[in-house]
Amino acid sequence: MTIRRSTGQLRLYAALTMALAALAPGRATAQDLFSFMWDGGSRSVVSFSPKYTPRQIIVSFGDRKLYWVHKKGEAISYPIAVPREQSRWSGVTAVSDKRVNPAWTPTPTMLRENPRLPSWVPGGHPMNPLGVRALYLGASAYRIHGTDAPWTIGTAASKGCIRMYNEDVLDLYPRVPVGTKVTVTWQRFG
Repeated sequence: MTIRRSTGQLRLYAALTMALAALAPGRATAQDLFSFMWDGGSRSVVSFSPKYTPRQIIVSFGDRKLYWVHKKGEAISYPIAVPREQSRWSGVTAVSDKRVNPAWTPTPTMLRENPRLPSWVPGGHPMNPLGVRALYLGASAYRIHGTDAPWTIGTAASKGCIRMYNEDVLDLYPRVPVGTKVTVTWQRFG
């Protein structure tokens, strides 16, 4: 059996092979390829208003950033996707639960908007919209979570949740205990 590949497929294969070589010379892996293609985790340590006490999360829809205040006057900044216009909200809440590889069930509103959505996606599935980790916010249906659509980070795309690169939510998750204060605002800090 002969497998035929188009010129476009061969060019893509060559480009990915070169990218892998550049990422990990002599030791490229499938995880390197996955990270190169999908995860853009671009967190950074930034100066932050000293009026905020350490060990809390500030979500700035205006900056499209989540800030983990880890010490007085300093925070780790993570890029996020914010809610689309009709799903915007703000307020103070707390992390009420944490889940590794959470399962996802669309809301009735989501199913009305897109009847082709699956009724449930298991945790750990590569097409799970919650990604690899989720921090649940109060008694709401909103979460801070990873994503299967990293290209949406930096945009207004969600139905109310705060999306992060999977690489970034993996960094944030162990830092944040249940009960952590979360302030969601349109105020800009950047």
